[in-house]
Amino acid sequence: MSSSINTVCMGHRLQRAGVALFLAIGCTAGLGSAQDADLRAPSAAVAGSEASIATTGSGTATFYLVGPSITLKRDVHLGEAISLSAKEMQSAGKYLAIVCASSCRSVGFFVAPAKPVNLTFLVHPSRAPVGQNDVVSGVALPFDEFHNLVLAAATVDFQLTTKGSAPASHQVSTQNGIAWFHTNSGRTAGTLQVTASINDVSARRVVQQVASDPCSLRIKGQRTPKGIIVETDPVRDCSGNPVPDGTVVTFTAKDAKDSSTVDAPIKQGVARAQITATGPVVISAASGVVMGNALHLGAQ
Repeated sequence: MSSSINTVCMGHRLQRAGVALFLAIGCTAGLGSAQDADLRAPSAAVAGSEASIATTGSGTATFYLVGPSITLKRDVHLGEAISLSAKEMQSAGKYLAIVCASSCRSVGFFVAPAKPVNLTFLVHPSRAPVGQNDVVSGVALPFDEFHNLVLAAATVDFQLTTKGSAPASHQVSTQNGIAWFHTNSGRTAGTLQVTASINDVSARRVVQQVASDPCSLRIKGQRTPKGIIVETDPVRDCSGNPVPDGTVVTFTAKDAKDSSTVDAPIKQGVARAQITATGPVVISAASGVVMGNALHLGAQ
């Protein structure tokens, strides 16, 4: 149903500045013959599709259309349908149609997005330690070909695939155009491929699963003419994955008088350090919250 615009002023004025729109429509007092004019909005309008607005009455009038990304003005004949082209209807959202003769009538209608043809898909983080709860998350937003966010509920299928494991699937219904998930990381280091799909539209992202913190440290050492060479066994996390090179292991040497520390990065799975000590010494190692065994060495 249409509604009357109670505006009494002089002339017609249509002004657009950026995204702000000020529409001032003047008309003479009284309804006159335009009282018989009426508008009927298009039903189930879809972005990118033609539509029409039915009118009643007779004679010529001025037609205005205000939408999310369009404003237009043209002359129309009352009693005939006002055609809106597919290009004029590309943006989804609320539209206002106005017809002015001796008075003005208006009707609002909504244009729904078209079907999804693209998925914006984000996954966090790009690198995740193995064996962590709810560490991987993703969000998908479906858009139509005119870049309108599709708000109608749709099911997004999230597929997670990693080497050596069966694929996992999460089916999530969008809410206000958004679907999301969170999941645990796997037990084995390597790539985790995450795919989001809706109908025949899909997008893929990759998460690099890396070893977690060291699970245990075992050290060994021997004296040399220059002191003590101490090194770890190959350092792995609790799932057996090699800890990445560059992870720091701190060696601490204590003798009867003093203590000293040496920080050594893991290289090719092993951390090595040289410690200067001539008397009896106890050497230990730590990486993060993990402590290694104590190594007792006698005097040189």
